Amino acid sequence: MNLEEFKQKFIEIKNKGFVRSLRKGPTGVGYTFESLLGIKENNLATPDIQGIEIKTHRIGSNNLITLFTFNKKVWKINPLEAIKKYGVPDKNGRLGLYFTMSQKPNSVGLFIYITQEHIQLRHLDGTVIAEWSIDNLVNRFKEKIPAMLYVTAEVEERNGSEYFHYIRAQLLKDTSKEVLISQFKEENIVIDLRLHDKGTQARNHGTAFRCYEENLPKIFSHIEDIL
Repeated sequence: MNLEEFKQKFIEIKNKGFVRSLRKGPTGVGYTFESLLGIKENNLATPDIQGIEIKTHRIGSNNLITLFTFNKKVWKINPLEAIKKYGVPDKNGRLGLYFTMSQKPNSVGLFIYITQEHIQLRHLDGTVIAEWSIDNLVNRFKEKIPAMLYVTAEVEERNGSEYFHYIRAQLLKDTSKEVLISQFKEENIVIDLRLHDKGTQARNHGTAFRCYEENLPKIFSHIEDIL
């Protein structure tokens, strides 16, 4: 299916009004929409329409979703040292850094500091623990999400079942340093630290850059209503 065919199919789906979810739970809105499009479900991290990923959003839902992970050459001190100095025990009793970071210092004094060139993980004691080049983040973003079809759905519950009315589709493309900086400052983009002490080294599950689902269009430079 190409983009023009998607547009025609979306008109048909929109004109159906509310349709019953084909699956219970949070994935129902996306699964139902893709089923109506005629796209078979798969677990591959590949785009859906002409190199464009589809993201389906319930109005009123504002979950955090992962955009990408990025750790390469960002640590200014050894990650294991950072864990031992600033970490807290996780549910398994392991010392770790499992925090969602923003500009406000957290319970152990860690926070995000933003410059025109870098996003830094700092501590109140002045230590710069990690540093991401904004240019690198822009490139990583473009690599992982070159474009997105952002589909918005109204939701109703009837007799214990969800019903969706897919009312809007937007084509989102590209980003820039200025856009990402503004979204970090607005705390629409946050950073999830996910590492723990594995004994002789840190076990890092990937530092995740995440965005609030409802505000996804804000992190793109180009927003186009495709209908």
